[in-house]
Amino acid sequence: MKSVLGFLSFVLTAGGISGLLHEWLGWFRLFGFLRYLAPDGYAVYANTVFVVLGIALGLLSGSLGRRGGSS
Repeated sequence: MKSVLGFLSFVLTAGGISGLLHEWLGWFRLFGFLRYLAPDGYAVYANTVFVVLGIALGLLSGSLGRRGGSS
């Protein structure tokens, strides 16, 4: 479970940052598949949510690892 959360955390955080860079700079297209999840006209807000959600999942993953859970 911890590794799945870590992977999702990485994908959401990197994808959100990549989407924000694409919106601001126009040429950066790494992790472009997340743009299909954002409604038209709300890409900056959606990418910000992806970054925050990715960080939250990363913190949750780290919390599960420190607790000593069986995963």
